[in-house]
Amino acid sequence: MEKVKVKVAVRMRPLLSKEVQLNRPVCVQALPNTAQVVLGQERTFTFDYVFGPKTKADEVYTSCVKPLVSSLLNGHNVTVFTYGKTGSGKTFTIGGGHGDSTPEGDRGIIPHVVQDIFQGIAEKYHSDFKVKASYIEIYKEKLRDLLNLETQSKNIHIREDDKGNTVLVGARENTVDTADELLGVLEAGNTARHIAATQVNETSSRSHTIFTVALTQRDSEANLTLFSKLNVVDLAGSERVAQTGNKGQLLKESAQINSGLLALGNVLRALSQPHRRGQYVPYRSSKITRLLRDSLGGNSQTLMITCISPSSSSLHETLRSLQFASCARTIHNQLVVNWDKGMERVGEPELEESALQEPVWNQGGDSQVSQDKCEQSQAKGRALEEKIARQQQKLLQFRNFMEHAAHLLMELRDSLDPTLSPTQSLHVQKLQETNTEMPNQKSIYQPSSCKGAGEDSHHITILQLRLELRKCQEALAMNEQILSQKEAQLQQLQGQVDRLEQEKRVQRRALLEDRDSMLMHPKP
Repeated sequence: MEKVKVKVAVRMRPLLSKEVQLNRPVCVQALPNTAQVVLGQERTFTFDYVFGPKTKADEVYTSCVKPLVSSLLNGHNVTVFTYGKTGSGKTFTIGGGHGDSTPEGDRGIIPHVVQDIFQGIAEKYHSDFKVKASYIEIYKEKLRDLLNLETQSKNIHIREDDKGNTVLVGARENTVDTADELLGVLEAGNTARHIAATQVNETSSRSHTIFTVALTQRDSEANLTLFSKLNVVDLAGSERVAQTGNKGQLLKESAQINSGLLALGNVLRALSQPHRRGQYVPYRSSKITRLLRDSLGGNSQTLMITCISPSSSSLHETLRSLQFASCARTIHNQLVVNWDKGMERVGEPELEESALQEPVWNQGGDSQVSQDKCEQSQAKGRALEEKIARQQQKLLQFRNFMEHAAHLLMELRDSLDPTLSPTQSLHVQKLQETNTEMPNQKSIYQPSSCKGAGEDSHHITILQLRLELRKCQEALAMNEQILSQKEAQLQQLQGQVDRLEQEKRVQRRALLEDRDSMLMHPKP
C-alpha cells in the first residue's frame, strides 16, 4: 500500500470579451516559473501545477494528466475532476461537448486520455484487455444514466464491494474496442446532459457528471489479472443568484448544485484536518461525495483541476476556489494495485481444508516440515485477522453514521416537534434506541504462538476466526439494511421540512399583505 497525496492544478482562463468591454481589472496572476498564484496584492497560494491564461489544454494534459494514464494501465484507480465557479472553464478543460469547434491545441483532457489508453493497450502485446465505459449524471441529487435514459433513478444504487471499493449498480456499461468507439460513448452521453443559459454562462452545466472507463487486463505471461478504473468528474459550477439571475427551475437547480458542493467541502475539511482523521467523514451527505469516496481518502490517484476567472468581478468566488483547492492538496490516499480477487484465492479452500484435516504437529515426522506447516497456518490466521479488522472498521463507520443520523433527527424533532405526528415521533425514538443498542465490537484476537502448539490449537484458531468473520459480515449486512431504512425516514422528514418552509413563506407573505392593506385602508 502506497500513501499518495491528492495533487492540485490551477488553470486560469483569459478574460472574456464581455469582461474586457466592461474594463474589468485582473485580480489574480500566476507567478512565472513557479507553481504559485497571487490573489490581489498579498495572498499567495502554492499548488502542484499552475497554468496561466495562455496555456493550451494540450500542455495541461501533458504536464499533469498523462502520467496518470501509465498508472491506470498498471492497475491503479485514477480520478481527475474539475472544480470552480460557473463559467470558469471546467467543461472546456475536461473536453466535453465542444466537438469540431474546439481550437487546435485545446481538445481537452478526455480525448487525450482516450487516445493514450488505447495506445498503451496496443503496446502491451502480452495482455488481453477489456474496456467498458459508463456515464452518469447527478441532477437534483438523483442519479441519471446518460447512456440509457430509460433507466429510472431508483434502479441505480451506490454500493461497496467486499474490498471497500465504491461501485455503481444498475448503470449501463458499454464495451468498446477502439478510441473512436469510446469517444462516441462520451458524445452520446453529452447530448443528454442538463445544460441551460444563465447570465454568466450560455451553456451552464446543471448537474455533476462522472465519465468512467473500467479496464480489465489479463497478463498471459505473469498469469495475473488487473482491474483499474478512470473517473473523469465534471462538477457543476458554484453559483451566486445575484450574478446568474436564476429564477424558477434554474434557481432550484442552483440550490441543489451548491448543496452538493457544500457537502464536498465538508468532506475535504474532515479529511484535511489531522486531528479528525480516523473519525467520521460525511461521505453520505450527498450522491457526489459518496461516488468520490475512493477518490478522496480512498484507493485512487487523484488530480483536482481548479478553474478560476481572473476578473475582479469574480474575486470572491476565486478566493473560495483557491481555498478549496488548498484544502484538497493536504489529503492523502492509500494507493494499492487492484489484483483480481479470484486469482488471489486460487487454491485457498484446499489449503484451509488441509490445515484443518492433516496433522500440523507430528511428533514422529520431520520437524522442518512441521515448522513450515505451522508457519503457513499462522500466516493464514494473520490474513483472517486482517479481514476481520477491515470488517470492524466498516462497522465503526456505520456506527458513526448512525450517531450522526440520530443527532440530526433529534435536532429536526426539537425544531419541528409541534408539527410531527405521533408516528413520526415514534420513528425518531426508535432510531435513537437502535443507535444506543448497536454493538461497539472490539477485536478479541491475539496472534497465537507456534511453539508447543498442537493440531487442535491451530484447528480451533482458524475456526474461530472464520466464525467471527462470518458474524461480522452478517452484522454489516444488517446494519446496511437498517441504514437504508433510516435514510428513507430522513428523506421523509426532509420533505416535511421543505413543506413547512413553504407554508411559512406563504403565511409570511399573507401577513405582509394584511399589514399593507391595513396601512393603506385604516379603519376610521
